[in-house]
Amino acid sequence: MPGKNVSKAGPLSPDEVVLREELRSNVQKLAGEIGERNMSHYAQLNAAADFIEDSFSRVGLRTRRDSYEIRGQPCHNIEAEISGSEQGAAVFSQRSIIVIGAHYDSVFGSPGANDNGTGVAATLALARRFASAKPKQTLRFVAFVNEEPPYFLSGEMGSQVYARRCKERGDKISAMISLETIGYFSDAPDSQTYPSPGLDLLYPRVGNFIGFVSNVKSRALLRRVMALFRRDAKIPSEGASLPAFIPGVSWSDQWSFWQQGYPAIMVTDTAPFRYPYYHSSNDTPDKLDYDRFALVVSGMEKVIQELPN
Repeated sequence: MPGKNVSKAGPLSPDEVVLREELRSNVQKLAGEIGERNMSHYAQLNAAADFIEDSFSRVGLRTRRDSYEIRGQPCHNIEAEISGSEQGAAVFSQRSIIVIGAHYDSVFGSPGANDNGTGVAATLALARRFASAKPKQTLRFVAFVNEEPPYFLSGEMGSQVYARRCKERGDKISAMISLETIGYFSDAPDSQTYPSPGLDLLYPRVGNFIGFVSNVKSRALLRRVMALFRRDAKIPSEGASLPAFIPGVSWSDQWSFWQQGYPAIMVTDTAPFRYPYYHSSNDTPDKLDYDRFALVVSGMEKVIQELPN
């Protein structure tokens, strides 16, 4: 859904300055201190899970480990839930749920600052800001394990295990928002590329925007989220509802929820189509634009406030 978006990246408010430093600290913890975290670096993967769980707990949220095993080794999705206030509404047989999530593992050979330390840092920051809220719909903040290869788009992917269990329980997920690689921006000409011919004729060739991506079935959710984001945004945004077979469209945890019939979108800086350090040892905390990263997360906070309405 291309369209004119005249907003520019604006200055940070005092609250956004606080948010920026919180995001910086969380990314530094994950990618600078813990570092590479995956099944080949199992102790670090568990250290990241412990950090996420502790971060949720410290703001008063009750956590749950959604665990499973890969070759005898336990793996953990980490969930924190804020119960919704809607009770007995005729249109709901049970509380409906909005899931906000990001994967916390990193690809082999990378500390994963942007991919996906940024998504996890954003999830933790958003959970902190809603910890004392009384939302109409239940909010679930979830950190997923094992998104990266060799588990990518497989039954052993953490979000696939999680989404499948949600479906089996009958969870009514009305929206899933996947925060995937959201911290790199560039004002350089031709800094933005695209996976499919012709998209560069519809979308900017400067990588200074945040992207919203869905499959075709989730286009209504995409439009709603983008409308809310653009209402107060201080950073440009672009959206696309595309067939899932186009490279990049399904490349994160939203794919798992599509497999179970749930509406889901990805929020992203477009990763390999912009970020020069994607899946490399140079994906380190110093490469990120924390000002614009904070503006994205601030905008998503407003989206989550209004989405249940």
